[in-house]
Amino acid sequence: MSIPVALAGLVDDAAVFPPGNLPLDQALPAHRQHRAAGYADLVGPFVVADVRLPDLLEEVGDETGDDRGRLPVSVVVTGGAGALEGAVRWATRSGLLDLRGVEIALRGSDTGELVHNARRVLTAVDAVVAAGELDDEVPVYVEPPRFRAGQPPHDWLAALDEIASADLRLKFRTGGVDADAFPSAAELAASIDAALDRELPFKCTAGLHNALRHTAADSGFEHHGFLNVLLATRAALDGAAADQLVAVLEEREGAALLSRWHEAGETGLGSARRWFRSFGSCSVDEPVEDLVDLGLLPQLG
Repeated sequence: MSIPVALAGLVDDAAVFPPGNLPLDQALPAHRQHRAAGYADLVGPFVVADVRLPDLLEEVGDETGDDRGRLPVSVVVTGGAGALEGAVRWATRSGLLDLRGVEIALRGSDTGELVHNARRVLTAVDAVVAAGELDDEVPVYVEPPRFRAGQPPHDWLAALDEIASADLRLKFRTGGVDADAFPSAAELAASIDAALDRELPFKCTAGLHNALRHTAADSGFEHHGFLNVLLATRAALDGAAADQLVAVLEEREGAALLSRWHEAGETGLGSARRWFRSFGSCSVDEPVEDLVDLGLLPQLG
């Protein structure tokens, strides 16, 4: 199956995270199947929390055959800056995993310490790189806290400045298990704009199971669409105003987004993917099915 360049590596396999919560002994074989499928080029690394690394290593070690190669993974650090070194060591020293990314949340602060917290993360990253534990080519994604309403506050933007100074990347949360976990289109638009202003590549996580914005039938939650995010990124690069970005993020009609897709062309979409790197999804099948339905991937055989 031919995968458009603009879709290559777009979907990180986060099957073990909510709401999917697939057990490792099911998620790992499923990931192997995705990587052997005709749409394999669409699929990014297997996303795993640092606290699950011992279990993952046991599962990988129990796999039969020696021709699979190392498992590409992106590791989510759950214990803050102080847990970064241990997570990287677990991921790199076994020889079973290929560390493709590190993801760490920036702890929020009500007392103006967000910039300080960002510097702690940067210091931890520098120390692990200097010690030779982490290749400086491995991307590190830092997830800033939600600012929820209005324009991004000064300390939030200043924390992004710190992240940009270290050539790290951003991670934006786009959903979760309750309605409040989903940012508004205005908040997401402002986040994308802030990232591009600082030339910061970013990924998204949670809630982006489908290509188009929609209201989930089972929960009533308003879900962003990954195609909306990609095309809003393209629009931002073209100088679109804030309300125009919101309109792209709120678009629900596939025909309208496909028109934007074709208008941007391979070069324009490739430029957008330079910044919107990927999104983590607990389902790989749903994005594939949506892309087939939209005609952006061939029918599955």
